[in-house]
Amino acid sequence: MAKRTPSYLSALQLIGFVFVCQAAGSVGSLFTFSAIPNWYAYLNKPFFSPPNWVFGPVWTLLYTMMGIAAYLVWKKGKGVSFWFWLQLGLNTLWSILFFGLHNPTLAFFEIILLWLAIFLSIKAFYQRSKTAAYLLVPYLLWVTFATLLNASIAILN
Repeated sequence: MAKRTPSYLSALQLIGFVFVCQAAGSVGSLFTFSAIPNWYAYLNKPFFSPPNWVFGPVWTLLYTMMGIAAYLVWKKGKGVSFWFWLQLGLNTLWSILFFGLHNPTLAFFEIILLWLAIFLSIKAFYQRSKTAAYLLVPYLLWVTFATLLNASIAILN
């Protein structure tokens, strides 16, 4: 009979994965918060740019879903994909490039790499846990929208 992980330990492991993903988002937000009133507010933005208050709740939900997805794959005992960790790092880097360096053009080229890493994460996760892969689909869709928004801001400014 296979050993089962106690439920409290599983819950702590899940919380750990969500925490790591939220922490990556928090690092990015260090560059974002100060730039919104001082730089981002003065950029020309496309008509489809959502209000600033939308981004926080959306990203919080997406980072939580990323953490759950990574946990589900890890729980299978096969490790979390290289692509997942790469996309998490690229996600943080995007905030540094866009908001920290005030460089939408460079951030646009980076977000294309981010999109590809998310896509490859979904593909890798699908082999291990379809649920984990599906949890990353809203993230890919949001980053697709963010790519369009980023490109538009780069063009308009």
